[in-house]
Amino acid sequence: MSSQLLARKTGFLLTFEGLDGSGKTTQILRLITWLHGQGLDPLQTRQPGGTETGDRIRALLLDSKSAGLSPHTELAMMFADRAQAIQEVIAPALQSGKLVLCDRFTDSTEAYQGSGRQLGSEIVLQLHNLLCNNLQPDLTILLLPDLQASLARARHRNNRQTGPDEGRFEQEQDAFFHRVYDGYRAIAAREPLRVVAIEGDLTVEQVHAKVITEVGIRLRQTGIIPT
Repeated sequence: MSSQLLARKTGFLLTFEGLDGSGKTTQILRLITWLHGQGLDPLQTRQPGGTETGDRIRALLLDSKSAGLSPHTELAMMFADRAQAIQEVIAPALQSGKLVLCDRFTDSTEAYQGSGRQLGSEIVLQLHNLLCNNLQPDLTILLLPDLQASLARARHRNNRQTGPDEGRFEQEQDAFFHRVYDGYRAIAAREPLRVVAIEGDLTVEQVHAKVITEVGIRLRQTGIIPT
């Protein structure tokens, strides 16, 4: 990856994090509608996925038939996807001054593979520095509703899903997701200036109000939305 490409981004990288079933998709769609109302046209992407190569990696990673992947293989595939997405999509958009809205980024890898798979944070952060030139989001919205409710929604959704099989992680035991949840909370505690955690049993409207408040503050601070 070209270090020159990532030497100085001029856009804004906004990421959403949380367990499957936390409401990320709903909140991202609502935020995009709000951003359009502010005269902004964000580039929306996701991880894994977002590129032709990444979509192939996603299919392997999330398919419930991909049994037997070692934690280190899973970690390597996540970063292969991310490095390609940064090179092909994210970095060029940031260089051109775009607002990039990404569903999951390296925080997911630290929470799922670092904490959930018990590989630790150090290897994740080292790989992010090496393969992603340590590209950091400007703001991360972390959705942390009730853990059991999130799991129930995610498993119900995958049981009735008619599209691609993306239920491999939902087959994990609850102890795995408790580690992921705790991993996310540890990231939020470590990086309070970047990560805004929205916790508790809130309605969709209440979460959306908090999201647009936090995003609006940051975008005004950076001049993307006029004050």
